[in-house]
Amino acid sequence: MNFSYYIAKRYLFSPGSSNAINIITGIAAAGVVIGAMSLFLVLTGFAGLKDFSLQFSTYFDPDFKIFPSSGKTFSFDATHREQLDVLDEIANYSEIIEDHVFLEFRDKQKTAFIKGVDVNYNKVIQTDSIVVYGSWLDDNDFKVVAGNGISRELSMGVEQTYTNLLSIYVPKPGKGIPNDITKAFRSEKVVNVGVYSVNEELDEKYIFATTNLARTLLDIPENEVTHIEIKLAPEVDEEIALQKLNTIFGDQVVIKNRFQLNDKLYKMLNTENLVSYLVITLIAIIALFNVAGAIIMMIIDKKNNVKTLYNVGASLPNIRKIFLFQGSLMTILGTILGLVLGLILILLQQQFGLLMITPSLPYPTRITALSFVIVFLTITTIGFVASLLASSRINTKLIA
Repeated sequence: MNFSYYIAKRYLFSPGSSNAINIITGIAAAGVVIGAMSLFLVLTGFAGLKDFSLQFSTYFDPDFKIFPSSGKTFSFDATHREQLDVLDEIANYSEIIEDHVFLEFRDKQKTAFIKGVDVNYNKVIQTDSIVVYGSWLDDNDFKVVAGNGISRELSMGVEQTYTNLLSIYVPKPGKGIPNDITKAFRSEKVVNVGVYSVNEELDEKYIFATTNLARTLLDIPENEVTHIEIKLAPEVDEEIALQKLNTIFGDQVVIKNRFQLNDKLYKMLNTENLVSYLVITLIAIIALFNVAGAIIMMIIDKKNNVKTLYNVGASLPNIRKIFLFQGSLMTILGTILGLVLGLILILLQQQFGLLMITPSLPYPTRITALSFVIVFLTITTIGFVASLLASSRINTKLIA
């Protein structure tokens, strides 16, 4: 093996006997470098894009969210509160009252969700990170915080006084058509004191209010909630926390973690990442089979040398290993160079924003050790297979 490896290094770094051989070898080496660099850029780009897409969920989604297993509400009384308060795994929790409402501001209307939250909500969710205008809620039951999309659609800004009020309507349960339409709805007039922004979908979905206002509008009793949002204590085992919560609430609830709350988004991002990886890998396979062509041309170029090695005692497997090692070395060195170039480009992107999504937002990237491992194993494996196929062309007829 040492003999084959030594000869392979000499062949790799020594020029061929003709310019055509040197050009073909250079093209093959460039294909390895570009393939490795491209695959690394794709993986780091999608890692950054995934982080960018999911960062909004860290602002808005809790560690755990408890839903009723059936119906719109579930029981949450003083006993439940006492049990949650003593759990070491839970840092904070917030009671949520949520349902559809109809909004009217001046002459514009919109359907949305009201999300009634208690005073602990800003300890569960980073409300400071989502409010872009005005302020968050206080203990005043007649203040709300609207989403940026709702604010735009209703042409409603942040009001400092109670001169321009937002009307919230909720239909009363019942059958038939009432004679007096005004009696068919529960309603409240409130002032919008803030605007939040998370993403386009959520910005058009919610207005935040106090739980007292939401309970009054939706006619939900004090001992019932629609959801409970939970923030776990640092470094807590989710499975242990989940088991304890299931013990407290039993079958009346369904508990989802942050991943489950965003399962569609995770699946979409992972699918896009996989498809992009496969496409770039296919391109790399095509490019790396230039290595096989270069090895075959090198075999032809070194035909007389191969005959000499065979005549002085080199076995056929050892001669094949020479060109297998030559192709493998070319692939490994090209992969390392491609990774270095890719790393430099990513660092430049992070530092200077070479590629911008908007004038103020550079394309997000994230460098991970897994990206290096995936690129190295993918490219070197393809290069090894290509070199193995090319070196297997050496037979007794060639060296006879």
